[in-house]
Amino acid sequence: MRVQLTDVQPGDRLAEDIFTEQGLHVLSRGTVIQERDLHRLHQLRIDDVEIERRIAEEEGTTGFASQARLLPYYDDAVAGCELLFKRALEEGQLRGGDVEASFQPLVDQVKTERDVVSLLLILNNRDDYTYQHSVQVGMLSYYLAKWSGWDEEETTQAGKAGFLHDIGKCRIPDSILNKPGKLTDEEFDEVRRHSVYGFEIIRASFGEGVAATAALQHHERLNGEGYPYRLTAERIEPISRIVAIADVYSAMISDRSYRDKLDMLTVLKKLYQLSFRELDPHMTQTFIRHMLPNFIGKKVEMVNGETGIVVMNHPTLLFHPLVRVGDKFVDSSVDRSFEIKQVFL
Repeated sequence: MRVQLTDVQPGDRLAEDIFTEQGLHVLSRGTVIQERDLHRLHQLRIDDVEIERRIAEEEGTTGFASQARLLPYYDDAVAGCELLFKRALEEGQLRGGDVEASFQPLVDQVKTERDVVSLLLILNNRDDYTYQHSVQVGMLSYYLAKWSGWDEEETTQAGKAGFLHDIGKCRIPDSILNKPGKLTDEEFDEVRRHSVYGFEIIRASFGEGVAATAALQHHERLNGEGYPYRLTAERIEPISRIVAIADVYSAMISDRSYRDKLDMLTVLKKLYQLSFRELDPHMTQTFIRHMLPNFIGKKVEMVNGETGIVVMNHPTLLFHPLVRVGDKFVDSSVDRSFEIKQVFL
């Protein structure tokens, strides 16, 4: 399992060779970590390492099993989100206790989860796109706020804002939301209204706080080409910038009625491109910087059909890692036939 260096404990065993960014070998796979090793890794600015699965005394679960234990909490959050959508449609507003009961138990469970990629790979094979997407955006908004240095209260608010960002879609007919073909101009205009609908519902429920702002602005873009008001950078609030990044990432890695999902690493590349004109550059690159280490140790399929394991990220060509294929190592930044097509558990 991949852990941050600050979470490595003496006695943990390395599950990979450790190299510096310059390619110098530091420690070998199988090494039992000692205090002196932690000090050395810290001096070399190595942020995270792959270690063998621990035997968890409290949970009795490790690695993917530990992440899989989150499934009931995730499914409960998705079911709770569906009920929130129905209540918002029927009553025109939400109850704070319902939002808390639907989302907070999942947040309490994912607070210490660092391998977000594995978490998404496990959770992203569910149905009900609209509700699943809301839960994912809530989780990712929570993580991104935390990675951006927000305090715990602000981070929790960001998670809830992400969770509620699409609540306005409760007023959009399913025939439009789930239409497999191209929307008419009138249908597309109606879909775009969901951000205003969401703002109205949340404002009626809780006033004009960060959740209402995020619902209204999460489709605004820094270059002024978003909606509903074509706001430019200086008028888009930080909470909306965070939720926008989480929204784009979750939408692209999910199957939609009109297109198949994209690979998780490919979507990070697209986010990077969007950070130069549409999405907040600092927050987007913070998101990418924290997500990329999670791909190390993952099984991947390349465009040439071969499979391998990601062993190291490239220091500058971020989306072209070093991959072990059988007993050889290939640099996907040099040989583009080894460009990654899909990431697996």
